[in-house]
Amino acid sequence: MVTHIIRPDWHLPARLVTPEAVFLNRRGFLREMGLASVGLLGARLVSIAQAASAETTNSAPPTGAPPSNKYPAPRNPEFNPNWTLTNEKVAGRYNNFYEFSLSKDVYRYVDKFVTAPWPIQIGGLVERPMTMDAMELAATFGLEERIYRLRCVEAWTMIVPWTGFQFSRLIEKVTPKPEAKFVRFETFNRPEQSPGMRSAPNYPWPYFEGLRLDEAMNPLTLLATGVYGKPLPKQHGAPIRLVVPWKYGYKSIKSIVKIEFIAGQPKTFWETLQPEEYPFESNVNPSVPHPRWSQATERLIDTGDRVKTQLYNGYGKHVARLYAKS
Repeated sequence: MVTHIIRPDWHLPARLVTPEAVFLNRRGFLREMGLASVGLLGARLVSIAQAASAETTNSAPPTGAPPSNKYPAPRNPEFNPNWTLTNEKVAGRYNNFYEFSLSKDVYRYVDKFVTAPWPIQIGGLVERPMTMDAMELAATFGLEERIYRLRCVEAWTMIVPWTGFQFSRLIEKVTPKPEAKFVRFETFNRPEQSPGMRSAPNYPWPYFEGLRLDEAMNPLTLLATGVYGKPLPKQHGAPIRLVVPWKYGYKSIKSIVKIEFIAGQPKTFWETLQPEEYPFESNVNPSVPHPRWSQATERLIDTGDRVKTQLYNGYGKHVARLYAKS
């Protein structure tokens, strides 16, 4: 059963997450959160409000995103826990996306990134290979919202509402052949639009990742086209990304252009660079420390609260059977 830190009275449930307009007004935000007379988080809120006041087009829905009338999508009641969502502005300004920046301020560097049209090649060992635009995929499979925890190997975490569709539905449509055992994913290769790629030319671009086929078929595995009830901003992986909530965040590849079904276990980007630190499986496990970060606890990025890490990021009832020893 998923457990989570017990919050004080001033935390709001997900259904009452603070609207953007209120957040931009710091005084109003403090009143709504019950913090008007408390100094807690004051300095952090000032910093966030200043960043929000300098909004750029990077925070607008990406060009060519699925029509806004698809958002917000209905929330799946099976994935609607009574958790406090990470503040949207903080989540949008604290991202790992090395194609653009080796720092967390990815949103500052995505203005030249073109996200439409966005054809995705789906092939390999399948009966029905296809190439389909990200917008077409969203229209074909429909969208729902799910609240998931996202856990980074750097020992920070966020709780966000993703909009997307279950990856298994696409897999069933293309019909993998019996010899297909793994899925390989690849993202874009556009150094002219991606300053991070130019600053790290020795990395094995473009970014690539992989899952076992049974992991990809798990009902938790999501192809996401939106977050916080809107199309994905570029820094979150527009126009379409993978979300695998029981694995460390680098497994949830962003801005996918290719999905390939293959027979053998593929290499992954970080595994190629540092195999001892980034193994293929990369399940969240508090008892297996990373060489540079203990995984025993994690930090919520908007509050700074530190909580105990849960095996499989708390999703054991959904995925533990995938790793049972025979």
